[in-house]
Amino acid sequence: MELNHLTAISPIDGRYRSKVDTLAPYFSEYALIHYRVKVEVLYFIALCELPLPQLTGVDSGKFADLHAIYENFSEADALKIKDIEKVTNHDVKAVEYFIKEKFDAMGLSDYKEFIHFGLTSQDINNTSVPLSTKDAMEQEFLPYLEAIIEQISELGKQWADIPMLARTHGQPASPTRLGKEVEVFVVRLREQLDLLQQVPYAAKFGGATGNFNAHNVAYPNQDWHQFGDSFVANKLGLKRSHPTTQIEHYDHFAALFDAVKRINTILLDFSKDVWQYVAMNYFKQKINPNEVGSSAMPHKVNPIDFENAEGNLGIANALLEHLSAKLPVSRLQRDLTDSTVLRNIGVPIAHSLLALTSLKKGMGKLEVNEAAIRADLENNWAVAAEAIQTILRRESYPNPYEALKALTRTGDKITQDTLLSFIDGLEVSDTIKEELKAITPFNYIGK
Repeated sequence: MELNHLTAISPIDGRYRSKVDTLAPYFSEYALIHYRVKVEVLYFIALCELPLPQLTGVDSGKFADLHAIYENFSEADALKIKDIEKVTNHDVKAVEYFIKEKFDAMGLSDYKEFIHFGLTSQDINNTSVPLSTKDAMEQEFLPYLEAIIEQISELGKQWADIPMLARTHGQPASPTRLGKEVEVFVVRLREQLDLLQQVPYAAKFGGATGNFNAHNVAYPNQDWHQFGDSFVANKLGLKRSHPTTQIEHYDHFAALFDAVKRINTILLDFSKDVWQYVAMNYFKQKINPNEVGSSAMPHKVNPIDFENAEGNLGIANALLEHLSAKLPVSRLQRDLTDSTVLRNIGVPIAHSLLALTSLKKGMGKLEVNEAAIRADLENNWAVAAEAIQTILRRESYPNPYEALKALTRTGDKITQDTLLSFIDGLEVSDTIKEELKAITPFNYIGK
């Protein structure tokens, strides 16, 4: 069966491909090959700029042509590398041979043995993967996330003055404001986004076991660690980890995945709350006449966008949890378990992005049902009891909490008239009574 959107095993590359295809240039097999080529070319140029004595004959005018190898990299180029890999049975070595062919065509054959000079595969993989992930996060994921946070913030501002019954343990509690409850999520998201953006994108670059053994034996007078630091920082825009084994220790990657997971958890919490408010009729959803809510019940408008977001956030977090737990653990100087796991970084990011697109769509449908919110407040005058007993405490009234508890926990419905009668029977001044009578579920909303 030929691979297409209908036959793909993963819904990321099938049903949802159109919603996450912007991630393909960063997380696909093509992307990994592309970034490997980029790192190899930039490394060769850095050796020329050092310069190594054997590379002084490389005309700097050729650098533009060298950059073009990765800048103009095509799917045909990637397929050619895959064909070479069928022979070498080694993916990074296939990249090296591909670039050597380019050098032959450019008249640089005398210098092609300095491609991948002194390196091991992980010097390429452990720079390519964090670089592609950094680009994906900064160019695709984070801008979308910031837009979602701003969208939530705008809703909070629109609903800032709407009194709403709070619920703690699912039970009626002291009133709040709808906008403030939304703002809680905005602040949580922004604080975790700040933490995420503090995590460096780290890379291993140091030869076979991290000590620049091969480099040092060939050029013992060169400060290779300083070169590695400069190359990784200035050419790639990454942070070089040192010391390392043969591979990056992935601790910063783990921190990144944990940070994304925390953000996803907040969004999942938000999705569940909005779903609950829809169920409570606090929110209505704008109706698209062409959509079907249920195959059997024509009246239904289901909160499917928030359900889809919840599902995708859950899948993303399960994978992020595995990535952050597995990658920092490797036997001795390295084992190969990181290799296959690294190829899956794009999957939880894609599920997270899917959730963001669902949230954007879902929030765009929401309309506040103020009548339902006000009716809930009107039906719960008992929540004013906290305010009344607090003022009575201020006035040193005897046992105010117990008096209100006796009033409100009889099982009888508490109404405005119930509270007014209670207040009239209190042995306090008329001024205090008027102060108490002014309290309603609609204005007892704090600051």
